Amino acid sequence: MNKNRAGYYRTNLTGEAAYQSFVPSPLPPEPTIEPDRDMISLLIKANTQIAALNEIAKHIPNMNLFVSMYVRKEALMSSQIEGTQATLEDMFDPMLDINRNRDVADVVNYIKATEYAIRRLETLPLCNRLLRETHAVLMENVRGQENNPGEFRHSQNWIGGQGSTLNNARYIPPCPEDMELAMTELEKYMNEDTSLDSLIQAALIHYQFETIHPFLDGNGRIGRLLITLYLIEKKILTTPALYISYFLKKNRIEYYDRMTEVRSKGNYEQWIRFFLQAIAECAEDAITTIDKLTALHNKNEAALQQTGRAAKNTLLVFHYLEANPIIDIQKTADALGISFNTTASAVKKLIDKSILVQTNNKNRNRTFAYEAYLDILRDGT
Repeated sequence: MNKNRAGYYRTNLTGEAAYQSFVPSPLPPEPTIEPDRDMISLLIKANTQIAALNEIAKHIPNMNLFVSMYVRKEALMSSQIEGTQATLEDMFDPMLDINRNRDVADVVNYIKATEYAIRRLETLPLCNRLLRETHAVLMENVRGQENNPGEFRHSQNWIGGQGSTLNNARYIPPCPEDMELAMTELEKYMNEDTSLDSLIQAALIHYQFETIHPFLDGNGRIGRLLITLYLIEKKILTTPALYISYFLKKNRIEYYDRMTEVRSKGNYEQWIRFFLQAIAECAEDAITTIDKLTALHNKNEAALQQTGRAAKNTLLVFHYLEANPIIDIQKTADALGISFNTTASAVKKLIDKSILVQTNNKNRNRTFAYEAYLDILRDGT
């Protein structure tokens, strides 16, 4: 491999303060990507799985509900990659507004940023402005908010263990001047037509964004969200139900090592193969999860329709559960506009049907969980 294919290092400052930052070559790579048999096989597999996911999305009546659940799971795992300590139960805590800690706030903001970016794509092409706006939502009122939310950095950053410096960093991204130019070139590439398959382009764009590291904080989360945004923009995905963080969390060391391999040896191809495997597995995981949740929904709904006169309110609470799998009675009653006693009666029927379980031992402020539903979503978290 040509070691200059992916870029080169430049020296900044002089004397003892001197350090070297990476200057990435613009996309597409030169010489161009030449898919081998393994890459073509992975490309076919990934595109087939995405097509299957898109087809399922057309026929599932509660697809929007599934997407909202999946966004929460992705937000959690993408944040966990960055070291955030939060659980799926934290995301569904009915007292989330009161009990929110710094870790949970990070995940909640990622959910907001994802929803914001997908809405914004309806009125704005995928561009640096959209990425900056999304970053502002991600970093609002959380740790790191002092690191210029919504702005590309004006100072040098670096990647390494806690306490690392420019002298011993694992990787030093482009200096601010080179970063600005690199992001301009990336924006251009995201919006131009090339002969490469869109999934290969998504792999290159994610690598390039992470290599540029244009923000002082939040780059990993924005970079992973960028994959979904790009595939929606290119109409490869019809619904934002494909998220890659589960695979990347599971293979975190390999994920970082393969991007390093591009920078050090110009070997884009090994990174693309890894990325395509991730896409294929994540699409397959989404399909499996949809199937499991649909089967669970159908089984429990059929059982509840046999509960007699009270079936209407019990089903009302059951459908609320699918958007809020951990509940308390008062908040549920308020949300549904029914009385406390009616809600409590419905909850008792759901417990009797082994759909709900009480999650604490309190007599007051009791909480209840849709455990079978949570178990499906909990996989990988």
